Amino acid sequence: MSSKRQDYISWDEYFMGVAVLSSMRSKDPNTQVGACIVSPEKKIIGVGYNGFPIGCSDDELPWDRDGNWIETKYPYVCHAELNAILNSSLPSLKGATLYVALFPCNECAKAIIQVGIKKVVYLSNKYKDTDATKASVKMLEAAGVELQELKPVKSEIVLKF
Repeated sequence: MSSKRQDYISWDEYFMGVAVLSSMRSKDPNTQVGACIVSPEKKIIGVGYNGFPIGCSDDELPWDRDGNWIETKYPYVCHAELNAILNSSLPSLKGATLYVALFPCNECAKAIIQVGIKKVVYLSNKYKDTDATKASVKMLEAAGVELQELKPVKSEIVLKF
């Protein structure tokens, strides 16, 4: 009897891999973020990436980061976490886990809390010193949402077609 393969990826790496793959759909020239929501039974129930709302042309709205606010991407882009929530296949996300490449902002934290997601697994928290991220941490912790930075065993997962 042969033994099972030993080099398989963990559940956390698998779901974070789906989040990172989803981020590759983003057309944002500066920041690509993906998110994957998983049920307590380890089933994917929502994915999303940062981009404009359905029906809003990504050729006509701005991708700029600087300048007059109305002429930047910020009033228009829907973050990966919110897209994953809105794209969910289930009516309830209570008890779910969110995998996301970048720690959620304060606006996404509100949505995460409101839908009942109980755990956030993230790869990077590069904006941890900003007020928005500090507010996000404060709200998520107050709501009892578990926060976990993923330290992957593998530095890359290669997909071949």
